[in-house]
Amino acid sequence: MMETLEGGELCFPQLLNTSCRKPMRPLFKAMLLYILLSSISLLTVVLNLLVIISISHFRQLHTPTNLLLLSLAVSDFFVGLLLMPAEILLIESCWSLGDLLCTLYYFVDYIITSTSVGNMMLISVDRYVAICDPLRYPTKITQRRVKICVCLCWVCSAFYSSLILHDHLKYPGRYNSCAGECVFVINYIAGAVDLVVTFVVPITVIIVLYMRVFVVAVSQARAMRSHTVAVTLQRSVTLTAKKSERKAARTLGIVIVVFLMCFCPYYYPSLAGQDTSTSASYLAFAIWLLYCNSSLNPVIYAFFYPWFRKAVKLIVTIQILQPDSCEANIL
Repeated sequence: MMETLEGGELCFPQLLNTSCRKPMRPLFKAMLLYILLSSISLLTVVLNLLVIISISHFRQLHTPTNLLLLSLAVSDFFVGLLLMPAEILLIESCWSLGDLLCTLYYFVDYIITSTSVGNMMLISVDRYVAICDPLRYPTKITQRRVKICVCLCWVCSAFYSSLILHDHLKYPGRYNSCAGECVFVINYIAGAVDLVVTFVVPITVIIVLYMRVFVVAVSQARAMRSHTVAVTLQRSVTLTAKKSERKAARTLGIVIVVFLMCFCPYYYPSLAGQDTSTSASYLAFAIWLLYCNSSLNPVIYAFFYPWFRKAVKLIVTIQILQPDSCEANIL
């Protein structure tokens, strides 16, 4: 009887000597955890899918800025569709899809998350040019240039991921200690490089651009106060510019805070000089927190825009299936 119970705790009972053991959790807690994580995954997919459909369908939304939002939504959509469900499978510590798919999972993980970070950095650059150099924005930021930047972002993310995961791609499952395990480990040097490329550099760029935008907004606010007598048209233009700058500054500020909150815990081992390993329960929490940034991105970037609420209403009511619905005025 004891042998049967022990065999039942194994991921693969037929492999008594090499199989990993399942962690014992109360059924209620396990079900609650699965429901919570599955809901987050579904919410991430739905929110980002709404952004993708909105920008792709309505012609008025085919702008350089929205192309960046579309790329971000696509990367975040795949986080909810591919990465979150795979991470749910890892909760039981029994990976039944083989070493090759385990390696491919982490490879796709790196591509998608690094692309998401790159998209956020491109969006901050776009907003910086739009606010600090509005007269030359139409010539500097064109749809063709944005498409090239988006493609480069995805290609560079794939190339970078292949370098970071070279050992894993060459020898799948090299760090697994038993059958049914899916472990990912990078050494201190690779972790330090990853920290600089996907965290330090992007957040530095975003902060610097945000501070520049803040300075411009403050200087224009002071200029408004100093010119108490102005032509009505000039005053209207200045007020519109000030409102736009404040909105952009507020949005970028939220992006910075959320980015730090979601990414800092994941990069703590690298900051502390430790190896990064997904076998640690702390890092499992950090990974989910990082993934949750993909759920928040559509809220930060899209829900702040009135056109998104109009687009969602048309999508939910199936009005986008009507002829010429792509020409609808939603701005």
